[in-house]
Amino acid sequence: MAKSSKLIAVKRGKVLLVRRKSDRLWMFPGGRKRPRETDKDCLRREIKEELPKLKLGRVRLWKEVKSKNRRSGRKMSDAIFVARKTSGPLTIGDKKEIDKAIWRKPRGIRLTPTSRYVRDKLFPKK
Repeated sequence: MAKSSKLIAVKRGKVLLVRRKSDRLWMFPGGRKRPRETDKDCLRREIKEELPKLKLGRVRLWKEVKSKNRRSGRKMSDAIFVARKTSGPLTIGDKKEIDKAIWRKPRGIRLTPTSRYVRDKLFPKK
């Protein structure tokens, strides 16, 4: 079981990203699991906390990432989910943690190490 869950949502060639207030790095939305919480339950709770007006269609597990980041040495343990449909405004719920949410191309932006890893696997350079 992964330690956290992340959401990959794509709309018209753009991905959904949120910016962490602490270090101003962008990431795919999601967060850490609570005890006895499934990966999917974690994802739905985190999305509801971070982006409460966002409606998710069916989500499916793309991959469970267990790896060590070569740059930082940090261990990654994430369940990565893909949503085919999303709707609703990008209203921020947890303003202490997240300060902005956008739809944009996944390149040319400062991402967290885990989000960079996922981006490089799902959206390789052409």
